[in-house]
Amino acid sequence: MASGVTVNDEVIRVFNDMKVRKSSSQDEVKKRKKAVLFCLSEDKKKIIVEEGKQILVGDIGETVEDPYACFVKLLPPNDCRYGLYDATYETKESKKEDLVFIFWAPENAPLKSKMIYASSKDAIKKKFTGIKHEWQVNGLDDIQDRAALAEKLGGNVVVSLEGKPL
Repeated sequence: MASGVTVNDEVIRVFNDMKVRKSSSQDEVKKRKKAVLFCLSEDKKKIIVEEGKQILVGDIGETVEDPYACFVKLLPPNDCRYGLYDATYETKESKKEDLVFIFWAPENAPLKSKMIYASSKDAIKKKFTGIKHEWQVNGLDDIQDRAALAEKLGGNVVVSLEGKPL
Protein backbone atom coordinates (compact mmCIF):
# COMPACT_ATOMS: atom_id res chain seq x y z
CA MET A 1 0.00 0.00 0.00
CA ALA A 2 1.47 3.36 -1.02
CA SER A 3 1.21 6.23 1.41
CA GLY A 4 1.40 9.14 -1.05
CA VAL A 5 4.63 10.29 0.62
CA THR A 6 7.14 11.85 -1.80
CA VAL A 7 10.93 11.82 -1.67
CA ASN A 8 12.70 15.16 -1.33
CA ASP A 9 15.28 15.92 -4.06
CA GLU A 10 18.01 16.31 -1.44
CA VAL A 11 17.51 12.62 -0.48
CA ILE A 12 18.12 11.58 -4.09
CA ARG A 13 21.17 13.86 -4.34
CA VAL A 14 22.65 12.33 -1.16
CA PHE A 15 22.04 8.81 -2.49
CA ASN A 16 23.66 9.58 -5.84
CA ASP A 17 26.68 11.17 -4.13
CA MET A 18 27.12 8.06 -1.98
CA LYS A 19 26.57 5.65 -4.88
CA VAL A 20 28.95 7.16 -7.41
CA ARG A 21 32.57 6.73 -6.41
CA LYS A 22 34.26 8.96 -8.92
CA SER A 23 37.93 9.70 -8.44
CA SER A 24 37.90 12.65 -6.11
CA SER A 25 40.42 14.82 -4.34
CA GLN A 26 41.20 14.01 -0.68
CA ASP A 27 38.99 16.93 0.42
CA GLU A 28 36.05 15.68 -1.65
CA VAL A 29 36.44 12.16 -0.27
CA LYS A 30 36.40 13.53 3.30
CA LYS A 31 33.06 15.25 2.60
CA ARG A 32 31.48 12.05 1.24
CA LYS A 33 28.84 10.59 3.50
CA LYS A 34 29.64 7.27 5.12
CA ALA A 35 26.15 7.00 6.63
CA VAL A 36 23.01 9.10 6.71
CA LEU A 37 19.49 8.90 8.15
CA PHE A 38 16.26 9.95 6.46
CA CYS A 39 13.01 10.77 8.22
CA LEU A 40 9.52 11.96 7.43
CA SER A 41 8.91 15.70 7.38
CA GLU A 42 6.77 17.11 10.20
CA ASP A 43 3.66 17.06 8.00
CA LYS A 44 4.42 13.38 7.12
CA LYS A 45 4.24 14.14 3.39
CA LYS A 46 7.93 13.96 2.40
CA ILE A 47 10.98 11.83 3.11
CA ILE A 48 13.82 14.21 3.95
CA VAL A 49 17.48 14.05 5.03
CA GLU A 50 17.52 14.16 8.83
CA GLU A 51 19.51 17.18 10.05
CA GLY A 52 22.74 16.30 11.83
CA LYS A 53 22.28 12.54 11.46
CA GLN A 54 25.21 11.62 9.26
CA ILE A 55 28.80 10.44 9.36
CA LEU A 56 31.30 11.83 6.86
CA VAL A 57 34.24 9.79 5.58
CA GLY A 58 36.50 12.59 6.92
CA ASP A 59 35.13 12.07 10.46
CA ILE A 60 36.53 8.54 10.63
CA GLY A 61 39.70 8.53 12.68
CA GLU A 62 39.01 12.14 13.75
CA THR A 63 35.77 12.33 15.74
CA VAL A 64 34.53 8.84 14.82
CA GLU A 65 36.54 5.78 15.84
CA ASP A 66 34.11 3.08 14.71
CA PRO A 67 31.71 4.24 11.97
CA TYR A 68 29.40 1.26 12.37
CA ALA A 69 28.95 1.71 16.14
CA CYS A 70 28.50 5.45 15.59
CA PHE A 71 25.80 4.81 12.97
CA VAL A 72 23.92 2.49 15.34
CA LYS A 73 23.97 5.29 17.97
CA LEU A 74 22.32 7.70 15.49
CA LEU A 75 19.19 5.51 15.34
CA PRO A 76 16.37 6.86 17.56
CA PRO A 77 15.25 4.28 20.16
CA ASN A 78 11.53 5.08 19.82
CA ASP A 79 10.90 5.99 16.20
CA CYS A 80 11.39 4.69 12.67
CA ARG A 81 13.98 5.84 10.11
CA TYR A 82 15.45 4.95 6.77
CA GLY A 83 19.21 4.84 6.53
CA LEU A 84 22.00 4.41 4.03
CA TYR A 85 25.26 2.90 5.23
CA ASP A 86 28.31 2.65 2.99
CA ALA A 87 29.83 -0.59 4.23
CA THR A 88 33.51 -1.34 3.64
CA TYR A 89 34.25 -5.01 4.08
CA GLU A 90 36.57 -7.80 3.08
CA THR A 91 35.88 -11.29 1.92
CA LYS A 92 38.54 -13.97 1.60
CA GLU A 93 38.99 -12.86 -2.02
CA SER A 94 38.69 -9.07 -2.09
CA LYS A 95 37.87 -5.72 -0.51
CA LYS A 96 34.41 -4.39 -1.26
CA GLU A 97 32.18 -1.39 -0.66
CA ASP A 98 28.41 -1.61 -0.84
CA LEU A 99 25.55 0.65 0.09
CA VAL A 100 23.06 -0.89 2.47
CA PHE A 101 19.50 0.46 2.72
CA ILE A 102 18.24 0.08 6.27
CA PHE A 103 14.64 0.32 7.39
CA TRP A 104 14.74 0.93 11.14
CA ALA A 105 11.43 0.11 12.84
CA PRO A 106 12.09 -0.48 16.55
CA GLU A 107 9.46 -2.40 18.49
CA ASN A 108 8.69 0.56 20.78
CA ALA A 109 8.06 3.02 17.92
CA PRO A 110 4.45 4.25 17.76
CA LEU A 111 2.22 2.02 15.62
CA LYS A 112 1.22 4.98 13.41
CA SER A 113 4.89 5.74 12.71
CA LYS A 114 5.62 2.09 11.84
CA MET A 115 2.66 2.03 9.46
CA ILE A 116 3.54 5.22 7.58
CA TYR A 117 7.25 4.33 7.33
CA ALA A 118 6.40 0.80 6.13
CA SER A 119 3.94 2.06 3.54
CA SER A 120 6.37 4.76 2.33
CA LYS A 121 9.39 2.46 2.03
CA ASP A 122 8.75 1.68 -1.64
CA ALA A 123 8.77 5.38 -2.50
CA ILE A 124 12.34 5.80 -1.26
CA LYS A 125 13.51 2.39 -2.50
CA LYS A 126 12.36 3.19 -6.05
CA LYS A 127 14.65 6.24 -6.02
CA PHE A 128 17.61 4.20 -4.74
CA THR A 129 18.37 2.25 -7.91
CA GLY A 130 21.09 -0.37 -7.75
CA ILE A 131 20.97 -1.06 -4.01
CA LYS A 132 22.00 -4.68 -3.50
CA HIS A 133 21.40 -4.94 0.23
CA GLU A 134 18.23 -4.09 2.12
CA TRP A 135 17.87 -4.70 5.81
CA GLN A 136 14.83 -4.28 8.03
CA VAL A 137 15.86 -3.89 11.64
CA ASN A 138 13.40 -4.04 14.54
CA GLY A 139 15.63 -3.33 17.50
CA LEU A 140 19.18 -2.75 18.73
CA ASP A 141 19.66 -6.48 19.34
CA ASP A 142 19.38 -7.01 15.57
CA ILE A 143 21.92 -4.35 14.58
CA GLN A 144 24.42 -3.79 17.41
CA ASP A 145 26.64 -6.71 16.47
CA ARG A 146 28.55 -5.95 13.28
CA ALA A 147 28.36 -9.66 12.39
CA ALA A 148 24.66 -9.10 11.63
CA LEU A 149 25.58 -6.61 8.89
CA ALA A 150 28.34 -8.90 7.63
CA GLU A 151 25.71 -11.65 7.32
CA LYS A 152 23.59 -9.35 5.11
CA LEU A 153 26.60 -8.44 2.96
CA GLY A 154 27.76 -11.94 2.18
CA GLY A 155 27.25 -14.39 4.98
CA ASN A 156 30.24 -16.33 6.20
CA VAL A 157 32.56 -15.18 3.37
CA VAL A 158 32.93 -11.74 5.04
CA VAL A 159 36.07 -11.69 7.20
CA SER A 160 36.17 -8.03 8.27
CA LEU A 161 33.89 -4.99 8.40
CA GLU A 162 35.23 -1.43 8.58
CA GLY A 163 38.71 -2.87 9.00
CA LYS A 164 37.74 -4.83 12.11
CA PRO A 165 37.91 -8.63 11.97
CA LEU A 166 34.68 -10.47 12.72
